[in-house]
Amino acid sequence: MARLIAVPLISTLIVASMLLVLDRMLRLFEFVATEGGPISVVWRMLANLLPEYLGLGIPIGLLLGILLAFRKLATSSELDVLRGVGMSYGRLLRVPYMFAIGLALVNLAIVGFVQPTSRYYYEQLRFELRTGALGASIKVGEFTHLGANMTLRIERSRNAGRDLKGIFVHAQTPKGDWVGVSADSGKFLATDDPNVIIFRLKDGTLIHSRADFVTPRVLTFTGHDLPIDLPKLENFRQRGAENLEFTLPELARLGHHAETPQQREGTRAEFHFRVIEVATMFLLPLLAVALGVPPKRSSSAFGVFLAIVMIVAYFKINQYAEGVAVRGEVDPIIALWVPFVLFAGLVLRMFYTLAYVPGGQPIGALERGVAYLVKAVTSRLPGRRPAVEVAEPALGAAA
Repeated sequence: MARLIAVPLISTLIVASMLLVLDRMLRLFEFVATEGGPISVVWRMLANLLPEYLGLGIPIGLLLGILLAFRKLATSSELDVLRGVGMSYGRLLRVPYMFAIGLALVNLAIVGFVQPTSRYYYEQLRFELRTGALGASIKVGEFTHLGANMTLRIERSRNAGRDLKGIFVHAQTPKGDWVGVSADSGKFLATDDPNVIIFRLKDGTLIHSRADFVTPRVLTFTGHDLPIDLPKLENFRQRGAENLEFTLPELARLGHHAETPQQREGTRAEFHFRVIEVATMFLLPLLAVALGVPPKRSSSAFGVFLAIVMIVAYFKINQYAEGVAVRGEVDPIIALWVPFVLFAGLVLRMFYTLAYVPGGQPIGALERGVAYLVKAVTSRLPGRRPAVEVAEPALGAAA
């Protein structure tokens, strides 16, 4: 049983995480390239998003793992053998609940402690990219602004940016002067001051203009060092600007000692949303068994489809309920726990029908209705031949 559950569980978790990561990866590459940051920061940002994806993928993986395991037992008639020797569904659920308890503890650690801090570090990386704290790259063939008073353009770059060709620099000073420089080549050099770098230029022309100059001064040089003041970087905010960045103990504390009613309702709604997300995992084994055992003489996979629809719909309902609670329209306990109680009642009713009602099948009627609907639709699709009735020969007909 453990092997039957573990294989689809791990496979589902890996596939779901990869799909979510690939979807976000493309947008992160575009964002980092637009901001001119190093590509390596994409992997750091994805690593900080991984706990959020695991928080979503673990419940779905647990549900599908148990569901597919019981479906395999049912379609191969092994479940009938186990039931025939006296093993009840309660006995068969011991191993699935071992998985559920272990994964619930892991999910509690993720959504309660790891995910809030990783979310904060992700936002910090986005901030540092926008402000240039991660070392914004100079785009070849485009005008790059270094602060508010300097513009730089590079025609060609070689040796990973160490050799620059076709350089143009325009800078303004606090006194109102402006300097324009064009050079054949150059490179950046560090100094003892972390806020200042040297741009060493070779074979170029410098134009210096000021209000009291009749004509700008022109200087031709073979070598010139141009100091560049790096823009001052802002400090990133403290953690906790959003409720997603608070851990569960912090949310519980703020829910009782918040400064404003809006903050109190927001932290309470986030706290109950995360607790319900973990509590729901204890209902998933019952739901998986109820939907994983198909009706007799049926090999339909409708239960798998219905399980995914139910868990996704319930998650979306919880998100909507959280939004309503954050706005203060409904108390968070009512908004979030009433759907949980209704969902738990539905799951328990479905499991009771399967386990304790003779011949009971919680989705039998629904599956027959879907099969009839599919048959009615497919029979009317263009290109399908109508069934031909063959008349039986009359009695006494000669052979």
